[in-house]
Amino acid sequence: MAAPRGFLAGTGAARAPAAGTAARTPAAGTAARTPAPDAADCALSNDLGWALGVVFRGYVKATHEALADLPGGPRGYQVLAAADGDEHGSQLALAQHLGVDRTVMTYLLDDLEAAGLIERRPDPADRRARRIVATPDGRSCLTRLDARLRAAEEQLLSGLDTGQDRQVFRTLLRRLALHADAGEPAGPACEAAADVARMNGPAGGRAGRTPTGPPLRR
Repeated sequence: MAAPRGFLAGTGAARAPAAGTAARTPAAGTAARTPAPDAADCALSNDLGWALGVVFRGYVKATHEALADLPGGPRGYQVLAAADGDEHGSQLALAQHLGVDRTVMTYLLDDLEAAGLIERRPDPADRRARRIVATPDGRSCLTRLDARLRAAEEQLLSGLDTGQDRQVFRTLLRRLALHADAGEPAGPACEAAADVARMNGPAGGRAGRTPTGPPLRR
């Protein structure tokens, strides 16, 4: 994008008139007009990374606001939803599925359990392991959160004119995500922990905290 007139590109320094020329002033009665920037004319508007980044930032902001009062925010919601479906069995299997560091997962489970939203129950197949199950309060909470998230998603997708456009977008995005996930091995635990920290913001009061729940076992 061209630099504003009177300024050097890439600097904030005013540019002096060339030698022997007089600075121009707008004619009387006319105002200097600067064309409004148009996102469609931006060189990045056709860049996949730029578009994904803009949509992702909007999604993160909307979901954080929708899940602000849930322990763990978006990660807490993922844990609660998985516990409601009882899909992944043990704590360790759930941590691996969500790509969450085992210690971070224990913190999340501690907070959700303290809020009365999940329970740790002995696994009938392995008494050393614990299964994560949503409580009745947890299922009620999940219903309310789902309604908030649907409203946030509809607001984010309001730039697509019709319901059909939105459904096509969701279908194609899901297909792309599954394809990318199939060819991408899970990252190291430290990267997963850093991701959770970035999503949930500063871990207020958690420095040096010791998990209260049992260690994760297979």
